[in-house]
Amino acid sequence: MERRKFIALGVAAVAAVSLAACDTPSAGSSGAASPGGKSFIAIVSKGFQHQFWQSVKQGAEKAAKEFNVDISFEGPDKETNVQQQVDQLNQAMAKSPQALAIAALDSKAVEGVLQDAKSKNIPVIAFDSGVDSDIPLATASTDNKAAAAEAAKHLAQLIGNEGKVAIIGHSQTATSGTDRRDGFVDWLKTNAPKVTIVDIQYGDGDQLKSTDLAKTILTANPDLKGMYGTNEGSAIGVVNAVQELGISGKLKVVGFDSGKAQIDAIKSGLMAGAITQNPVGIGYETVKAAVAAIKGEKLEKVIDTGFYWYDKSNIDDPKIAANLYQ
Repeated sequence: MERRKFIALGVAAVAAVSLAACDTPSAGSSGAASPGGKSFIAIVSKGFQHQFWQSVKQGAEKAAKEFNVDISFEGPDKETNVQQQVDQLNQAMAKSPQALAIAALDSKAVEGVLQDAKSKNIPVIAFDSGVDSDIPLATASTDNKAAAAEAAKHLAQLIGNEGKVAIIGHSQTATSGTDRRDGFVDWLKTNAPKVTIVDIQYGDGDQLKSTDLAKTILTANPDLKGMYGTNEGSAIGVVNAVQELGISGKLKVVGFDSGKAQIDAIKSGLMAGAITQNPVGIGYETVKAAVAAIKGEKLEKVIDTGFYWYDKSNIDDPKIAANLYQ
């Protein structure tokens, strides 16, 4: 496997955290610095639908404690609730934070909030997904195109570099979704021209919807050799479809993210492997960057938080295990 420069934080196993949609900052509703003089950073994620976001939250809380700042961390109920996220961003801005961090579900939908932050000289840090705007000072995220290319390389090898494959994506509007699709597609076009992508469908990261889409594709393409799911819900949807259609072992499945269901699927052989991100690192680096921005320090435009390919052969490796979220 080709190696990239990975950034690992060596975190312990992720503890379970609250699924509440919003944490109230100790800085209070005024949004000014807290009574103890701490800066307040408002963080709005894409949701709490998956364990991934709980792990990001833990990383953010770790950094908040280390850098002595107050944070709030919230997100919509589902990763399709764009308007709910916009409302949460506006509510966060109403608290006059010293910095705003955002993982945008839809870049265009959040443009108004970004302009509002710019007009008030509130620094913005993007995380997980980049934003199609020059306003964020930095983006802390996985290099999703490179990670998706790694998934494509492994799937191609698994099917002998030829045959039909399909993709179950999680978003056509979030940059993470489009990058994980495009990185996969582009790698195959360049490096495995005999592998044909017969269909790309989008299940919004919802397991049930992704299962139905995968079953439809598999029914229409009985000679399909492989399928790729671009996030946890998408990948588990494919695994569910394989089980429900009784074709376990006949289709090579690769995914993105981890979570208990994917880890179990890989250990059992239902899924060949997946890309894991470093969600605790994403949360940590987001707060770290926000603190630096508040101080007026110069930031790197892209903060690459790293990724790993994991499968049955290396899933128990301590370096991999530290970056699995379940």
